[in-house]
Amino acid sequence: MSGTENDSIYIKAASSHNAMTSILIGAGLVSLGALTSIILPKIFFLPSVFVISGGIVGLIIGWFKLKEPKHSLELTREHIIYYHRRGKWRIAWDNIQRIDVPRVTKGIEQIELEMIGFRLRNSDHFMDEISPRLITYLLMEQRPLTMQNRDPNSTAGQSYGSDMIEDEKFVRASGEVIKGVAAMFGNRMLKLRNQLGYDIFISSNEVDREAAKFIALLKDCQEAATTTSLVEEVKLKTP
Repeated sequence: MSGTENDSIYIKAASSHNAMTSILIGAGLVSLGALTSIILPKIFFLPSVFVISGGIVGLIIGWFKLKEPKHSLELTREHIIYYHRRGKWRIAWDNIQRIDVPRVTKGIEQIELEMIGFRLRNSDHFMDEISPRLITYLLMEQRPLTMQNRDPNSTAGQSYGSDMIEDEKFVRASGEVIKGVAAMFGNRMLKLRNQLGYDIFISSNEVDREAAKFIALLKDCQEAATTTSLVEEVKLKTP
């Protein structure tokens, strides 16, 4: 669910719901499987093992859900902030050029991805607002996105290699040359912008409502932030 506190709107990921339910079901299955293996004849031993295995999977899923941040996103007057167990990023509203669901071409069809994309005005500002640990995670998580809308004229081997490994040198918009994982992430952002039209992506599972409704909320927040900024600017110029 989302909520407001101190002029912020908090969004809870749909994937984080039912953590305790998963743990309780997992614990129940483990107990049932263990009890069955003890009481029932040996012929039921293998099914009991499968029940216990299913219970362990449920416990692991529930545990990881509990480890996730309480909220996946925070919408403030100035920024949208994304929280992850490996870090966070932040984008100022005036740095967002476009928000929408990315689409890929499959034959003659346009298929929507289960993602929400952000096209930025200035990638330098964003790269100053993201944690290094989260950069490393996103480089791995977003690999499948690099396989979408690939250039059909490139050879399969070259395309695959360039998709999996990014250059370790990147020239920021300011002209600064950076290296390491930050440079790899900068190249990844540029590649995804060219292929999909957006720099940054979050999964639809990270929000608590349909992607279209969430995008409408973000646009409302961005418009409100822009209006507030204009009003404040006018007030400062008024003698």
